[in-house]
Amino acid sequence: MFYHLKNTLRIYIPLTRSVTQKATSSKNSLQYCANIVRQHDYENYLATLLMTKALRSPAFVVRAFNAEIARVQDQTTDPQTAAMRLQFWQDAVNSIYQNQQSYKIPANPITQELYKVCISYKLPKRYIERLISSRQNLLKTKYFRTIEDVEIYTENTVSTIYYLLLCIAGVTNVHADHAASHLGKAQGMANILRSVHVFNYHKTVSLPMDILMKHQVSQESVLRGNDNENMRNVIFEVASRANSHLEKARSIQVPKITNQIFLPAIAIDKYLTKLQKVNFNVFDKRLLQGSPTLPLTLYYKRILNKF
Repeated sequence: MFYHLKNTLRIYIPLTRSVTQKATSSKNSLQYCANIVRQHDYENYLATLLMTKALRSPAFVVRAFNAEIARVQDQTTDPQTAAMRLQFWQDAVNSIYQNQQSYKIPANPITQELYKVCISYKLPKRYIERLISSRQNLLKTKYFRTIEDVEIYTENTVSTIYYLLLCIAGVTNVHADHAASHLGKAQGMANILRSVHVFNYHKTVSLPMDILMKHQVSQESVLRGNDNENMRNVIFEVASRANSHLEKARSIQVPKITNQIFLPAIAIDKYLTKLQKVNFNVFDKRLLQGSPTLPLTLYYKRILNKF
């Protein structure tokens, strides 16, 4: 099922503009983007495979771009190096929107394909820039003061992806935007809970300070991976907020075409359910294991056109 889909990635560039060599190069670039998503954003990779052919390729490009800038902080512990890498992507985005000639775009498979997608679908520059600037701001602040700060960050880094995918699908619907906002916040919060281990490696705390203080949990306790009742109360509160956003997203009536875009809701639901089963012990190693039933569940929901 998924093997077949992986091998049907289609090039969305008009063939009349392509000679065989260019078509092959573009196909390789698209495959590179898909591989980046598969390696670093696997659940979204599975969901994207199930999108219609017209949306699948540009969706992989957008998600590959996001995956690259999202993992900048994971690649280095030096803030200056991370800032320089983010600046590279910002400069690339500026080149995309300033130049109409593809040869002026950095020779990077993702930037080359992003250029084509941005031009073809007229994606708003503010959305693309928001993905970068929100990471740049986090490099400076290093932590979230309140859970509302977490919601702002997840709106800018995850909900924005859904706004871009809606643009690609040609959907201009306030209800779809509303659902995308809530779904992005739910997914972003779930990602933050999942990344506690990663942030601990970098000696930073991703959980909001106001919730930690409310339950009398120190940053040192989080970094040490101490599991106790207070820590579980912190996780419960953040997970509850994420679940609330997920339920709101699912309660909104949206155009049918958007249901395939919102398929990642299935993976969010599965993670939050698993977290509840381990009594909100975010350090339980079972949470690091992927769901073996996720591909089948995604496929079933796709057939039903639900999320």
